[in-house]
Amino acid sequence: MERVLAGDIGAHEGREIRLLGWVHTRRDHGKLIFIDFRDRSGLCQAVTFSGEAEAFATMNTVRPEWVIEITGVVNKRPEKLVNKDIASGQWEVGVKTVRVINEAETLPIAVDTDGKEIGEEHRLKYRYLDLRRARLQKNLRNRHKVISLIRQYLTDKSFVEIETPIISKSTPEGARDYLVPSRLEKGSFYALPQSPQQYKQLLMVGGMERYFQIARCFRDEDTRGDRQPEFTQLDIEMSFTTPEEVMQLLEELYTKIVKDLYPHKKIMQTPFPRLSYKEAMEKYGSDKPDLRKDKNDPDELAFAFVVDFPMFEWKEREKRWDAVHHPFTQPKVESVADFDEKFATDPGEILAMQYDFVLNGYEIGGGSIRIHDPKLLSRVFEVMGNSKEEIQDKFGHILTAFQYGVPPHGGVAPGIDRLMMILENEPNIREVIAFPKTGDGRDIMMSAPSKVRPEQLRELGVKIDD
Repeated sequence: MERVLAGDIGAHEGREIRLLGWVHTRRDHGKLIFIDFRDRSGLCQAVTFSGEAEAFATMNTVRPEWVIEITGVVNKRPEKLVNKDIASGQWEVGVKTVRVINEAETLPIAVDTDGKEIGEEHRLKYRYLDLRRARLQKNLRNRHKVISLIRQYLTDKSFVEIETPIISKSTPEGARDYLVPSRLEKGSFYALPQSPQQYKQLLMVGGMERYFQIARCFRDEDTRGDRQPEFTQLDIEMSFTTPEEVMQLLEELYTKIVKDLYPHKKIMQTPFPRLSYKEAMEKYGSDKPDLRKDKNDPDELAFAFVVDFPMFEWKEREKRWDAVHHPFTQPKVESVADFDEKFATDPGEILAMQYDFVLNGYEIGGGSIRIHDPKLLSRVFEVMGNSKEEIQDKFGHILTAFQYGVPPHGGVAPGIDRLMMILENEPNIREVIAFPKTGDGRDIMMSAPSKVRPEQLRELGVKIDD
């Protein structure tokens, strides 16, 4: 007998079906035993009569979260007993047989609530149980729908999804790298990517023209509430593009996400407003302003772009100029000579071809047109304090690639986690990630980070300095 999902039993009224899943709750009414049965589709009610002696005896033993198989007939419920809170609430299954597949001990956390009453560390320790609750199931299923829509939309726009390496070269890109020691070349290290930045630019050199990726990124940053050591971003790069084309693409895509998947939410303004960095700071005191009319209404979505950022900012501690976004961003200059003249006059006044994507007071993405002139790129690295030798060591590969006919190009990288947090009205990104770390970067469930065996370190040529 083919399996039927709990949410679909109404289509099988009057027929015998087979269910596989969990006992959600159990209610004993003497000669009747009711259970709320749960699978990936949601809940349905199953009832056993004492007249079905064998099934009744088994149902008398089952407890919440046991995994069971049920066969039974789908019946219409009496009107006064209809449960309007669940999709299958007009029907119930009259149980004929019950088979216990696996028993469950008493759970250390409740999974039949939204979980907000439980301490987060306790939830993360038992995340595999926490994921059973309806709220997290909804979040992850909706995340899948959003990513599926993104993939189809960009594919229809002639973008090609390409995976880039996870272990690569350590290069300064604004945050601290996670390092991976090489066993075969002791003393040398790979790094996990802070983003696919250089690879996607090299794909433009390779003539791919339109690239995207649902990319995993890794940054060894200090504790921050809305950050994770690893996160997911939609990575986009385009050849022969302009800032307006990139922003228009995002506007169309995100409008479609809301209209197709979150139609109950209201986009405050289209086209999405464009604010200069100076205007945003002067008017709102933030480069990621919340433009909602009613900031207490989570179903209002105020998308906007912030443009015309400064190219450089002064790092007092290091006594040098650094890129506001990243060093590959195109400054608004005509040539290397024009750049040198403006940098000598006032570095802080040079604007960048950078655009940030903001929503309800959060930065949900950032992008820029990239430098495609290798001489200008080298010069930017130099004014940021890198010697010619350091530039060649860290970035020689991309400078060499740019000598062989590189098209003008640009892109953007909106975060998936932060978008989902806002769309699902969640307080932080951990609620929309299957297996998140704590705010200080620990995996409580797996007890990571953890020490490794001394022989593993010896094999890698690594010694721990206590």
